[in-house]
Amino acid sequence: MNFLIGAFKPACNISITFSDGKSRKQVPMKKENGKTIMVSLFQSKESIAGKVSIEPLQGKKIEHLGVKVELLGQIEMYFDRGNFYDFTSLVRELDVPGDIYERKTYPFEFSTVEMPYETYNGANLRLRYVLKVTVSRNYGGSIVEYQDFIVRNYSPPPSINNSIKMEVGIEDCLHIEFEYNKSKYHLKDVIIGKIYFLLVRIKIKNMDLEIRRRESTGSGANTHVETETLAKFELMDGAPVRGESIPIRLFLSPYELTPTYRNINNKFSVKYYLNLVLVDEEDRRYFKQQEIAIYRQQDS
Repeated sequence: MNFLIGAFKPACNISITFSDGKSRKQVPMKKENGKTIMVSLFQSKESIAGKVSIEPLQGKKIEHLGVKVELLGQIEMYFDRGNFYDFTSLVRELDVPGDIYERKTYPFEFSTVEMPYETYNGANLRLRYVLKVTVSRNYGGSIVEYQDFIVRNYSPPPSINNSIKMEVGIEDCLHIEFEYNKSKYHLKDVIIGKIYFLLVRIKIKNMDLEIRRRESTGSGANTHVETETLAKFELMDGAPVRGESIPIRLFLSPYELTPTYRNINNKFSVKYYLNLVLVDEEDRRYFKQQEIAIYRQQDS
């Protein structure tokens, strides 16, 4: 039995380390098994360098057909598990065919790498960046090791950021104006606004403001849309009167938001909406939805 267990163990241990791993910022990443690990954080056009160490198990040698490291940017749709769409693929050959008898270390570097899209884990897909080391072999199968890292890209504040003004109306029953101070927000921003009641002839029980994320995957007839409510903020509990004004002050930092993503590699989009919900005494609901743009600021 011990012999059989040993037969399925890899013939060597592979480790991947970044040259600036000790000084580089580490951020949490949730793995598929639900566990959270800390990984290195990068942004586009940074150089990614480090070392790959291969150490044969005691008493073994590794006969190989070459060793390589790849930097991959991949999109995986959850309904198509196991199939990755590579939008970035860089390769460095580390060793020619031969034998490894003892621990061997290979330096590598990918200079000023274009990583245009952010790491993303959504309801129906994930976008990830990974270093993949492959020890190619004829017998026993190739040995592969992965090292994930996270990419976040930053945007300057928009030069134009208009306020949002809209109306909600039910003929001869209800007329509301609402205003938000701007239409584009960074991840740790505050949404400030006001609700004005110009006509109230129905009995409103309460009013909430929701932040909704809409993730769209695929295209055409194969488009799949997943909408989730990330935050629900009570604006009012009780019936308003004509002429009343209710202030809005909603902090974004407590919520797990990402920037807005538009048509990423022709595979998916992520958009955010402010959804105003009014409920009357008969539990009828009235909605008014407005898209907002979210971006990542350098200090957020």
